[in-house]
Amino acid sequence: MRIVRLANFVTPVSGGLRTALRHLGAGYLAAGHEPVLVIPGPEHRDEQTDQGRVVTLPGPVLPASGGYRLLTDRPAVERALAALAPDRLEVSDRTTLRWTGSWARAHGVPAAMVSHENATGLLRTRGLPAPLARSLADGLNRRTARSYDTVICTTAWAAEEFHRLGVRHLVQAPLGVDLAQLHPDRQDPAVRARHAEPAQPLLVMCSRLSPEKRPWRALEALAELHRAGVPARLVVAGTGPLQAKLAARAERELLPARFLGHVADRSELSALLATADVVLAPGPIETFGLAALEALACGTPVVASRSSALPGIIGEAGLAAPDTGAGFAAAVRELLARPEAERRAAARARAERYSWSAAVEAFLAVHEQGGVAAAGGRAAPGGAELEPAG
Repeated sequence: MRIVRLANFVTPVSGGLRTALRHLGAGYLAAGHEPVLVIPGPEHRDEQTDQGRVVTLPGPVLPASGGYRLLTDRPAVERALAALAPDRLEVSDRTTLRWTGSWARAHGVPAAMVSHENATGLLRTRGLPAPLARSLADGLNRRTARSYDTVICTTAWAAEEFHRLGVRHLVQAPLGVDLAQLHPDRQDPAVRARHAEPAQPLLVMCSRLSPEKRPWRALEALAELHRAGVPARLVVAGTGPLQAKLAARAERELLPARFLGHVADRSELSALLATADVVLAPGPIETFGLAALEALACGTPVVASRSSALPGIIGEAGLAAPDTGAGFAAAVRELLARPEAERRAAARARAERYSWSAAVEAFLAVHEQGGVAAAGGRAAPGGAELEPAG
């Protein structure tokens, strides 16, 4: 099959969506299919990569987003779709690209929408009161569900807002983690010496530094730990529109935080994650949280926002914390009180439940059946048919 994938909000160099798209594309290619990814960029490009063909169409930068671009030229996207002649369509943006569901239906192409976020939670982070956020999200999700043959959610938390609408053509398919590259063996004494003394707990946050990720929560937790006499150090890997503001705050409040910016070298990043004592994931609307799962794969426990999907991902390999600095600090202290070997073994064991091969199998099951709506049931790994979700 030629599986054409469309995505917006893909960061230029990193991010969970970029990682997921790369691994899924590589898996489709290895399974003998022809994946084509269409994304926005500064200029037109058409190249063969290890995840298959990648077509970049010119798209403007979304203001105040830290570099996100959008596929806003609908005629150009339509021309690309017509030229690519997909057998299946997979879309990762239920807002500006929702029209592609109608295009697919008009051309007889089974189409799936991958919901990478919780719309209700996203609207809440923009300051909307809960009832209004839920109402707007329900309207958006109804239109999404009507537009596509299948809605794919990566967690039960993400699927909940479709369940409450009674959406039947829904599939839950988890993402995965690179268990070979991200491993406890990546722990490096030199990395630890660079960032902390032996008696200083080393905290790491690997995140895009943008408002919806709530990165300032890590600084609040660090301040609370120091007030409690815990001499922790914080290393932040990632960039975004809030980086300068966060660095200035850390300097003003004399907090021992180091901002590395984007860490391009995956070996360097895995060493940092494996060497940390605890990784912080404060984003309240994380739907799957690949960065947190990567930390677990490296044998490092995670403190995550209890408002997100991450508590269901990390299980007992970490802790869910209230969305406050004090809440995160308390969870860090509780994790540090556990024997190190025990907490690291639990983290790795949890990550081993999530492989990219299983994720690829689950996504391909949808495409091979031609969508849940067409198949009459819920897609399952191996091509079996289950009862519709919900």
